[in-house]
Amino acid sequence: MADSTTVYDAKDKVLGRLASQVAKEMISARKSGKQQRVIVINAEEAIVSGPRAMVLSDYRAKYNLNHPRKGPFFPRMPDKIIKRTVRGMLPYQKNSSGRGALRDLRVMIGTPSNLSGDELPDEHAWGDTANIERKFPNKFVRLGEISSHLGVDGTRWGGE
Repeated sequence: MADSTTVYDAKDKVLGRLASQVAKEMISARKSGKQQRVIVINAEEAIVSGPRAMVLSDYRAKYNLNHPRKGPFFPRMPDKIIKRTVRGMLPYQKNSSGRGALRDLRVMIGTPSNLSGDELPDEHAWGDTANIERKFPNKFVRLGEISSHLGVDGTRWGGE
């Protein structure tokens, strides 16, 4: 299976743990010479652990850090936030393997029809999330709520 695709469902997964798992898998596949595509679905259902007010103020501060035209630009959409988080865990600036790995990452809001059932298309497999599964945190915020707080219209994924 030289050309394979791994699918992760971000629903109720902690953002940092999911991103580190995805980055680790992609970079190890690059080092072994395989092309590993990764698809993350249900991006708006991923969670960020911590008190709601603190998490929302942290993301608001990251977003306001920039100049509107000159950057640095911080994403507001849940799929772009996950992709940016994974990018921070890859050697994106140092060498081309990190940039190539990021090109092979697809993050989607919701679940596309071809990945909606238990049966996946050929060459697709569910990602192993056994080592990132933890007890559900007491205080958390979903990425969809963070995006709505940053000013994104949540009707695209069924949010507020």
